[in-house]
Amino acid sequence: MLLELSRPRPRQERDPAPSNAPVGGRHWRGAPYLLAALFFAAYGALSVTKHLQLRSTGYDLGIFEQAVRAYAELRAPVSELKGAGYNLLGDHFHPVLATLAPFYRLFPSPLTLLIAQAALLAVSVVPVTRSAIRTTTPLFGTGIGIAYGLSWGLQKAVAFDFHEIAFAVPLLAFCLERLARRQWRAATAYALPLILVKEDLPLTVAAIGLYILLNGRRRLGAGVLSFGILSGLVIVLVLVPALNPHGQYDYLSAASPDTDSPLARLLLPQVKLGTLIALSVPTVFLALRSPLVLLVLPTLAWRFWSTNPAYWGQDYHYSAVLMPIVFLAFVDALGRLREHGLIQPRFIGNAVAVSVAVSVLMTPGLPLSDLAGPAWKPSPWAGPAREVMAAVPDGAQIGVVNFLAPQLTGRARVYRFPMVLDSGTRPEWLLVSDPARGGMPVFAWELPRLPQLPSLGYRLVKECSGIQLYRLADG
Repeated sequence: MLLELSRPRPRQERDPAPSNAPVGGRHWRGAPYLLAALFFAAYGALSVTKHLQLRSTGYDLGIFEQAVRAYAELRAPVSELKGAGYNLLGDHFHPVLATLAPFYRLFPSPLTLLIAQAALLAVSVVPVTRSAIRTTTPLFGTGIGIAYGLSWGLQKAVAFDFHEIAFAVPLLAFCLERLARRQWRAATAYALPLILVKEDLPLTVAAIGLYILLNGRRRLGAGVLSFGILSGLVIVLVLVPALNPHGQYDYLSAASPDTDSPLARLLLPQVKLGTLIALSVPTVFLALRSPLVLLVLPTLAWRFWSTNPAYWGQDYHYSAVLMPIVFLAFVDALGRLREHGLIQPRFIGNAVAVSVAVSVLMTPGLPLSDLAGPAWKPSPWAGPAREVMAAVPDGAQIGVVNFLAPQLTGRARVYRFPMVLDSGTRPEWLLVSDPARGGMPVFAWELPRLPQLPSLGYRLVKECSGIQLYRLADG
């Protein structure tokens, strides 16, 4: 069968390495760290250039910067882009963002968040590559590390602004490395902080606890399992509603049951099957031979059960947390197959070669390919936008279109245009783009309000290449 549970072993923290485990020379010991440094440079270059070329957004980079800026100022994580006085802990539970506050105090810029995300994702390359080298050979292990760093889930996360799940990726990578080595306490230490990253991750913590329990550490496993379930319930049913302006967890409606059969809801439409295949192909489907792959189920279950189509496919950042699980399951499967004499070294080499080839061949259609040229192409609106934004005073209340919002969240109170016009807040300033006058493209729902601005009391005070700054006439 494809999925096999490991047999219980004696209660010990670490199994001795098998006598036939490949050992690399000293010159390979730095390979995991060198790969991590290279991917950090690539991830950082991609996300920073996107921001500088006005391709980042208020949803979500601006929102997260407002939260981190609030933490840095010792305030609650309020985001005006979500609404006046909106506490982001009432939207998603991610107190881990507070750890970025000291860095933001030193470098108050959205680039701080983007570079931190690049670093967090790149760090996860270390345990994946290290485990692969230990299980196979230095050359094959490095190949797996390259395939992992190029994986589509990580690339999509880097390309779409900043998100809190960047913290979960290295935690899961280090946790699964320890699980594969049967170092249960160390694995637990990496697993427990996941509850501070996002409210869906306690389910993964519970699954990790179940894995530990089934491998013979019943007390520890049961404790981690119970902690994951209880913490998830407290977060979703108590903490988030207490901080939410409507007194509820807003995303429960997307998980409500309907008349469809549960199996059909989980597997249809076909885009969900496409996601499953995309997760399996980079590991030549061998990840399915490791019980570690079962840890993808909590994340896939809530995503596929949701009625929000954005969760079903391969876009955005939602699959980043699955990448370390799938690739370390791949590594674990290779080790198990070799240990039981089911494969020869040549098979391992072929499997790794296919994995690397798949990741490399997929890259031209993925974000990192932009580094070959498009990422460095200057935006024709970057200069005009910065010239107009220079007229906005620090600390100003301003409504801004989505693509320009994160350019100002570091020094102004930024609201979402045009939603702010229908709220009780009347910002003194508005920063918009009018494509009809040569401005940068905007979202369709931002356009209809532009002609109404003079009648709402706003007068145009500065314009450059269709980028327009308005101010209240009595402001």
